[in-house]
Amino acid sequence: MIITKMSLPRRTFLRGLGTAVALPLLDSMVPALSAIVNTAANPVRRLGFVYIPMGMNPVPWTPAREGPITELSPSLASLTPFLDHLTVVTNLELRNANTTGNHASSNAAFLSCARAKRTESSDYESGTTVDQIAAKAIGNDTVIPSLELGTDLIAQVGNCDNGYACVYMNNLSWSSPTTPLPTEADPRAVFERLFGDGGKPDERRAELRKNASILDWVLKDMAGLQSKLGAGDRAKVSEYLDTVREVERRIQRAERQNADAPLPDLDRPASVPAAWEDHVKLMFDLQVLALQADLTRVITFQLAREGSTRTYPQIGVPEPHHPVSHHVNNPEQLAKLAKINAYHVSLFAYLLEKLRATPDGDGSLLDHSTYLMGSGMGNPDIHDHQNLPIVVARGGAGQVRGGRHIKYRELTPLANLHLTLLDHVGVGLDRFVDSTGRVNLTDGPAEPLAL
Repeated sequence: MIITKMSLPRRTFLRGLGTAVALPLLDSMVPALSAIVNTAANPVRRLGFVYIPMGMNPVPWTPAREGPITELSPSLASLTPFLDHLTVVTNLELRNANTTGNHASSNAAFLSCARAKRTESSDYESGTTVDQIAAKAIGNDTVIPSLELGTDLIAQVGNCDNGYACVYMNNLSWSSPTTPLPTEADPRAVFERLFGDGGKPDERRAELRKNASILDWVLKDMAGLQSKLGAGDRAKVSEYLDTVREVERRIQRAERQNADAPLPDLDRPASVPAAWEDHVKLMFDLQVLALQADLTRVITFQLAREGSTRTYPQIGVPEPHHPVSHHVNNPEQLAKLAKINAYHVSLFAYLLEKLRATPDGDGSLLDHSTYLMGSGMGNPDIHDHQNLPIVVARGGAGQVRGGRHIKYRELTPLANLHLTLLDHVGVGLDRFVDSTGRVNLTDGPAEPLAL
């Protein structure tokens, strides 16, 4: 690192009319002659969750070997480039969801491990989710304590699943047992939350359309900053702002395409790309920008909702996902379910590649982040919540060895893993809901709780 006379605070923004564009970590943000921040010894802690609905086909999902592995299963094969960062954990369960056995409890218990109250009204109750416990500890250091994202925009009221309110199926994150945090599926709304800090939403959109880019508002501030930075920092800022502009262009392109559509989808936000895969990738890119600029350190993302009837003709599954998931052990249906699983995993691989390609301190965002991808359902044909599909991807800042498959001999609470992830972001709890221990993501399956 080149030491310069200039030292910027980590919370540095380029400002313009109604806009504040945060910057990534720069060399000039590290105080001269002081200890370097964001290293293996002192990492910025980030935690993310990606939810995939309706379980999996266990045979092509589960790695053939236990312990250290050099090869992933067919459903997970797209994650092979990141094998050293991965831990596959099998035979975990959601015990409090097993009493109800439905889609609503799968989604509601995934991060809370709590039993959802059966109600169709507004007196719903679940549990504070692990992401929000983390956000209360590490979210105070960022502008946005946590981001709650998805790809489906569904009503929050009414009955969505056998007497359970829709709120259970449509919100992964709860800040208290009675406070679900709404999921945002509109990329434009997320973009404006990250980069717009003034004016009413309609006014900002009008200005964005007129000015072509939010970055046009900060050109003067950007020019002044660039003149003071070293060559390395100037390159970092330029590359980061180019990424911001490209994401914005993709949102604008989606808006134009939807504006020209003769029959607009009234349930779909105006800025959602027509292709679902493009929507998912755009939401992943927004997550990377938010983490890169340290606008947030906690993210939840519902890739698709429970009970989804989305079709995937692009991978040879033209039938809706939900009916396919009720496979009745039919080999043809199971093969289609495996194709959907592999497709969803490949999109997670897209995120990991973006994280790995994004510099952060002495490494990459992947080196300094932990993401859990999984589902609250095991066998979707019978709506059980056992042997959940769970993958943990993390850099561990050099402290965690990947390339492992941890398989429990007996069903073990998913809460054990959540308790472990809280440890990794500096939140030391004795227990989390029904936890019975911790998951040793380095050498073995478990560590007993101290009673």
